[in-house]
Amino acid sequence: MLKRAAILGLAACVLAVLALGLRGNAADAEPFHIITTETEIPLVPNSVIDLAGRLGFYRQAGVEVELVRVQQTPSAVAALHSGQGQMANIGVDAALQLLARGQMKLRGVISPDKALPFLLIAKKQYTTPKQLEGKVFGVGRLGSVDYKLSRLVLAKYGANPDTLQYLTVGQPAARVASLVAGRIDATAISIGVWSGLPDKSGLTLLVDEGDFYKAAPFLTKLNVVTDDVAQTHAHDVQSVVRGIMMASRAFAANPSIWVDAMEKARPDTKRADLVALAQAYRLSWAVNGGLNLTDLSFTTDMLYRDPEWSDLRRIAPTDWIDTHFVDAVLADSGTVPTIDPVGR
Repeated sequence: MLKRAAILGLAACVLAVLALGLRGNAADAEPFHIITTETEIPLVPNSVIDLAGRLGFYRQAGVEVELVRVQQTPSAVAALHSGQGQMANIGVDAALQLLARGQMKLRGVISPDKALPFLLIAKKQYTTPKQLEGKVFGVGRLGSVDYKLSRLVLAKYGANPDTLQYLTVGQPAARVASLVAGRIDATAISIGVWSGLPDKSGLTLLVDEGDFYKAAPFLTKLNVVTDDVAQTHAHDVQSVVRGIMMASRAFAANPSIWVDAMEKARPDTKRADLVALAQAYRLSWAVNGGLNLTDLSFTTDMLYRDPEWSDLRRIAPTDWIDTHFVDAVLADSGTVPTIDPVGR
């Protein structure tokens, strides 16, 4: 949990930046379009992309933002390529493949929600990852992100991942159902699925989402712009980055701001569940921009281990991650300690 002094300092930072007027009035500006694959506001930190607009952070930062909602990453890439939006929130793997194949020139400018909030759960009789050796572990599919990351986390916690039996089960909800039914002994799911379970009495939380990420710091998504947009719309890109960071800092300093906003945006979700999620996300907000180059190097190395990537040109984080938009905010608003390490 954040120390009281850190929370007060974070809140003061947010208020100080807002007091600056956050660079102008965007009321008469042409909207800047952000493409997102979330068809509704998600129950994860990536919700900041939407909430920064609903709560006025983009406008305060000097830009008017509209979201372009599409179904999947290929549609987001197509929309970005055709100019339907100036920025897109897409997977790191998709961006790297586009760059490696020379199909688009992209820059990663901020990661509002850098990691899938996975955690490891198991039947109640298992209390350590080591005890899962020889047991059945449910995954989305062999080779999926949850499969790869779970193996890394198991190894970090002393278990030999090669001794487990991996069963393809499908989506997290299906994996939980299989676990409760006794078909599998353990699996990885998101914090949202875990928080929404009505009865956890027969299950054990082996590795929470914070420790999971520490063991496998794999960045899944980030916001990208084309080289052209980075140059011709630099002020708008800077303002969007500032708006997302200031909203993230507000949520980290006072989680009830996120809870109140999400309760309005997602009336289908119980407030008690939102409060629990806000607590789980207390250290997950991209208060410093989410572009940790050390973690991005880990992510790149892991992706290029896949045999399907063997023929792709190697793209290093420094080849396409553009931190200067984030760094401009850090220069005048300070770096928030204890959350979202900068890594550079």
